Parts: sequence; C-alpha cells; structure tokens
Amino acid sequence: MSEARPGSQFYHFPVRHIGVILFWLAMKREKISELTTNRLSVYLRCLNELAAAGIKTVSSQELAEQFNLNSAQIRKDLGYFGEFGIRGTGYFIEDLRAHLTNILGLDKPHRVGIVGAGRLGVALANYNGLEKSNFTVVVLFDNDQEKIGRLVGPNRIPTHDVKTIAKVVRDEAIDVAVIAVPARVAQRVLNQIMAAGVKAVLNFAPAPLKTRLGVKVKTVDLTTSLESLSYFLAQPPKPRVTNPSNHQNEQPENQHAEERVGH
Repeated sequence: MSEARPGSQFYHFPVRHIGVILFWLAMKREKISELTTNRLSVYLRCLNELAAAGIKTVSSQELAEQFNLNSAQIRKDLGYFGEFGIRGTGYFIEDLRAHLTNILGLDKPHRVGIVGAGRLGVALANYNGLEKSNFTVVVLFDNDQEKIGRLVGPNRIPTHDVKTIAKVVRDEAIDVAVIAVPARVAQRVLNQIMAAGVKAVLNFAPAPLKTRLGVKVKTVDLTTSLESLSYFLAQPPKPRVTNPSNHQNEQPENQHAEERVGH
C-alpha cells in the first residue's frame, strides 16, 4: 500500500538532501514497466468503484481482497511514485484517485484519430466505453474514396483521406492514433502518423512495427491472446485434492482462471 511511515515526508529532510531524493525518484521512474502502468489503471478503476459506493478510505489489503489483487504488489507499484497512505488508516480514496489520474496523464483530454474506416475501425469509433473516459475519437482516415467524407456513428465522426493526416492531426490537436488497417500497410501508416507528430499509437494490425525514438506503440494482437488461451486449454487438468472427512462441507474449488490484458 505504500503506507506512509512517521517522519517519511520530504519536508522532514534537510534541504541539501532534496536533490538526492529527486534524483532517486527519477531513477525509480525510469525502471517502471508497462505492466506496472497497466496495473495502475486497474487500481484506478477499482478506486472509482469504491468512490461510487461512498467509501472514503481503503487499505492495500482490503483493496486486494475485494478486487482479487495482490496487496504487496499494490504497495510496490504505488511506491514508485511516492507515499500516499497513512499507517492505521490506509488510503484516502479521493486523494489516491487524483494521484493516479495525474500519474496516468488522465487529468487532461486526449483526442484520438483512427486510421482505417473498415469494420474494425468503425467498431472502435462507436465503442461507448470511451464515453466516461478522457479519450474522444474525433476523426477516422481511409484511402477508400467511397468511405472518405462519411460521418460515422451517433457522434457523426468524419472520415478523411489518409493523405491529409498531417494537416488533420494539426487542426484537430490529435495526440493518440489507432491503426486499424491490414498488416501489409501498417508500417506505412505508422510512418505517416509519426511524421505528423503523434507520439502515442495503439496498433491492431498483426505486424511487427519499427518505431522511432520518442514514439510509443502498443500492439493489441487478438491471435496471440487467443493462442495463449488455447495453451491453457491444452494443459491436462490438475487433480483435485479433497478431504474425505470434510466431504459434506466441501466447497467447489474454483478452477477458472481470469487474465486481465496487460497483467
């Protein structure tokens, strides 16, 4: 839980140590993995549920038990960014939500452009799960003349010619791009996106992409995920251990495994 210890706040340190502390924090942040940031997103979602239920404080143990998480992992992950809890109290939910929102860059809106106005691109544009988030799909791109000019979905998102990416990105202040095109053209599309100045890209094309320094590409590969599930199904079932003396009071063992994307 990264619960605070007495005397651990920065203002108790001599001024001459502040530079050392800031350098140490910077070094810690450089080592933060993508898996850690994925878990921060999960923690924030859990905190949002607790806040909606009117709960004010929660400990790492309570958070772990309620949402099937690991309390030690929660404390370790949050410890990369400071100390947010109070010993004996835990976390103030609103405060921790604000911290995680800031850490994840969700304290400001993000404007999304989708390249590829086929079935996948249109489905992503119509995804209503973004309605309560800081992400708004504002434009689609395609090279099909029959699709260019169309307004997609209830929000009437315009479809532009892919050749105009640079201008539209600038005019619409797009900072996140989504690639929803066939694998054979994905690299070419990424090159256009990078040339337009977009530094965050979500790629749905099943292809390895080469990126430049300062650009983050996250690939969602449906086939790989399904093959991972296939491996799980291919494993022989583990024998169930039961205690005959307690057979009548025995509870069914949960044999299902749930895997969150990014964990």
